[in-house]
Amino acid sequence: MSGYGVWGLEQAFPGRRDCTTPAMQRAVADWFGLYFDDQITLEEDPCQRLPVVVVSKLQRACFAEYRAICGEELGRGVLRGLEEVRSKAMQLALIGGECWLRPALTPGEISFTVLRRDAVAVLARDSRGRAVELVSGEEFRRGKEKYTLLERRCQTGQGTLVENRLFCSRGGGLGMPVPLDRLPQYAALQPRLLLEGVEQLGLVNLRLPLENCVDGSPDPVSVYAAAAGLIHNINRNERQLCREFENGQSRVFAAADLLYRRPGGRQVLPAGLFVGLDDDPSATGITIFSPALRQQSFLERKREYLRNLESLIGLKRGLLGEVEAAQRTATEVTSSQGDYALTIRDLQLVWQQAAGQALALCRKLAGLYGLPTGAGELVIDWGNGVLFDREKAFAETLTLVENGMLRPEIALAWRYGLPWETEQDLAAVRQKYMPVSAGGQ
Repeated sequence: MSGYGVWGLEQAFPGRRDCTTPAMQRAVADWFGLYFDDQITLEEDPCQRLPVVVVSKLQRACFAEYRAICGEELGRGVLRGLEEVRSKAMQLALIGGECWLRPALTPGEISFTVLRRDAVAVLARDSRGRAVELVSGEEFRRGKEKYTLLERRCQTGQGTLVENRLFCSRGGGLGMPVPLDRLPQYAALQPRLLLEGVEQLGLVNLRLPLENCVDGSPDPVSVYAAAAGLIHNINRNERQLCREFENGQSRVFAAADLLYRRPGGRQVLPAGLFVGLDDDPSATGITIFSPALRQQSFLERKREYLRNLESLIGLKRGLLGEVEAAQRTATEVTSSQGDYALTIRDLQLVWQQAAGQALALCRKLAGLYGLPTGAGELVIDWGNGVLFDREKAFAETLTLVENGMLRPEIALAWRYGLPWETEQDLAAVRQKYMPVSAGGQ
């Protein structure tokens, strides 16, 4: 390694480079910029924080009636660990199109760390678009020194290869490579480790099922990727509306010699309200300038932008803006509710698949570490949805039971989210819920 230190990824891991296209890199930076940016510029005012509103509403709707259970110890530990990062992980997946959960197993606890898309360099993807090699990083500062830990994960035929490298810098770039035990929190890490038989990089991938509308590559995209330009337009419209009010303030024009000045020459009255004019000395009268505001035009454009934003993302009509009864037919409102329900179902499926991956991965890791693996089944109940009435469905199920077309144990198992595939499952339902007279024990 040269004495000048390491400046970037390609120097830290020679021969490796980010496979993300420049267009996608700009798009990812824009998505996170739209979400986190709150600075007003000459062109845009992001005060409405629309990406924050969209992500928050989708995430809360997704988990509004969420309930997950698992009947064995390791599964319960996985669910406890997922519960701590559930909201954060889903929000970061919505922002960046995907994120990863990195599990950590100890004898008494299972925890997960969320890797966000803009903090990960994907080095390779397979034919299905899943990352098969990536580098993630984290920084730590101690005094004037900046430490950067880079973790590279690569899928091999034997399992997942993990490489850890620590760098120290007092200026720009990554700096010079240093031993991992330079910092106590990294002392237990190994420079190189092979997780035998572990697939998918030993990570849990949350990936939105949206077609790439940026460059057509396999990279997943943000939930508001298609609406990013529209959000910029809304921010520009908001800035223009604010400027309309700023420029529309009433002003009084008077001769300059009518304004009282302090000995130092500074005007006492606000310069934005009283404007001095060194014009014809005989024109000493006062003129009030009060232009008409055009806020209605800007507000109409804003409402139309918000309706278009709802349509692009698949939100229910009126979730971001107002619903004008005179302009929205019942068919259109119902259709938007259906689109919204399908959007939420897609997101729920993303999390359900991720939870299943997390349980399978932690069982594999527990086996490698010599910990109990368990074999319980994960059951997730999402409750009611816009297109699904749980109470009505249960009433229809009871009708089947009353007509002798369905066993009551199956109806109860469905009601409480329990398995019913085997006779042992049905016996457990009878014992817990059914009275003796009805067949219980």
